[in-house]
Amino acid sequence: MREHVRPDNPQTGSQQPHDTTARHAKPTPLEQMGGSTGLVYTMLPVVAFVLANASMGLTAAICTAVGVALAITGLRLVRKEPLQPALSGLFGVAVASFVAWKTGSANGYFLLGIWSNLVLGGLFLLSIFLRRPLAGIVWGALKGTGTAWLKDKPSRHYYDIATLVLTAVFAARFVVQQWLYDQDSTGWLAFAKIAMGYPLLALALLVVLWAGRRSHQRLSALAAQQPAGTA
Repeated sequence: MREHVRPDNPQTGSQQPHDTTARHAKPTPLEQMGGSTGLVYTMLPVVAFVLANASMGLTAAICTAVGVALAITGLRLVRKEPLQPALSGLFGVAVASFVAWKTGSANGYFLLGIWSNLVLGGLFLLSIFLRRPLAGIVWGALKGTGTAWLKDKPSRHYYDIATLVLTAVFAARFVVQQWLYDQDSTGWLAFAKIAMGYPLLALALLVVLWAGRRSHQRLSALAAQQPAGTA
């Protein structure tokens, strides 16, 4: 008795893998940082702090910044948006406000961010000398590709370049914002924090993306050259 084989449906058969891929697609780095609205959410507490400080004083500025951060968190909760960026932002605003309160100066609101850039820049630079460029390690963690590229010297060089670019971003932030802090220029500090935040980071991420693609292409080509048994 001959078995009847049912032909595949060209429509359902072609769409099912695509749908499965779409359902399990990982969020991009931009989405993990809060998406395109993340820039706006980052700006609002800073702008609110500066405006309130100019018109009502430091205490009112601290309360206003924390209130805006809480409102953003509540808005994300209502709109069912990812809460992690909002909670991280709320924590950052709370810590910055506490530093401003302890120092008694509006410039203290920016002090933690200034020195965080110095620390991060030092760590990224140190990772290059340790032959573990952090740009590649962070990118591998976000993409779920691991650290197989560490065994490939050209791949490490790609990520060395990306790590150096990120180091330059952190160094530029520290130098400019520390100078403005010493000049007691609260308004320009806020402007520098916003202008040198997401925009500079986005440019640096383009270099990280370039390094990731070059490394992926190279490792894929090397894997294709291996005999089937060793692969």
